Amino acid sequence: MQSNLSRRRLLTAAGAVIGAAAVGGTAKAAEKRPAGFAYCLNTGTIRGQKLSIGKEIEIAAKAGYDSIEPWVDGINRYKEAGGSLKDLKKKTSDLGITVESAISFPNWVVDDDARRAKGFEQAKREMDVLAQIGGKRIAAPPAGATREPGLNLDKAAERYRKLLEVGEQFDVVPQVEVWGFSKNLYRLGQSMYVVIESGHPKACLLPDVFHIYKGGSDFHGLKQLSARAIQVFHLNDYPADPPREQARDSDRVFPGDGVAPISQIIQDLYANGGNTILSLELFNPNYYKQDALDVAKAGLAKMKSAVRKVIGAG
Repeated sequence: MQSNLSRRRLLTAAGAVIGAAAVGGTAKAAEKRPAGFAYCLNTGTIRGQKLSIGKEIEIAAKAGYDSIEPWVDGINRYKEAGGSLKDLKKKTSDLGITVESAISFPNWVVDDDARRAKGFEQAKREMDVLAQIGGKRIAAPPAGATREPGLNLDKAAERYRKLLEVGEQFDVVPQVEVWGFSKNLYRLGQSMYVVIESGHPKACLLPDVFHIYKGGSDFHGLKQLSARAIQVFHLNDYPADPPREQARDSDRVFPGDGVAPISQIIQDLYANGGNTILSLELFNPNYYKQDALDVAKAGLAKMKSAVRKVIGAG
């Protein structure tokens, strides 16, 4: 009987250990579950309305976005007109939105030494300005290296590392942006090579639905990229016509209004395990003819609807 009791106790204890492990495993799994998405307005979407940066911030907040992705030239115009960057930072804070990223085009990756030096000086000035309004990241597309193919990716990676080191001075992270119409860094694989080979812990990618399509990469490639690699994602859609080779930025439409595999993209981003910032970036002249707030609201509704179809929340 003593033997049976000991055996029973052993089995009970083992069961408790297994149960605790299961609970612990479940808890860890829950901790790793993707948090979801945050919503951002890239001001290119309402750029045609020619509004001030202050008004763009107000529209983003009023429409219900979590954050804004301004174009740096708009911030510079505000500053040159006598505007205070400190006041602009306070405005975003008071309205409850953040500046998760920004758009600019310094020639940081070009082979010409003089042009590249000027590009780095531009990037330094713009990251300084961005930091003063609370900006966290900035796009780093292959500006200036779009027409002639053959950019050495190892050199591009070295230059990107140097750009990241400049960003460290201001706590602003440059993101390699895939540009589908460019002769360089137009594919996911090329762009991620530069990110990886930079060897910098903050290196990351800025993908875009339209640019991935335009550059000819398969969207399934997003499955291979972690949430750390993709912190901001430009969300948009494209129509079946014109064909890919003739498609232009102005052909972009709201998510769900075109033929891009939006649900697959969102599912893959979600499964990658992060809290990705979905930034609505469009350049559609038809939207530019409409009220900016109406466009911003419609775009946010389209993004949230697309997310709800996949994860049931938005």
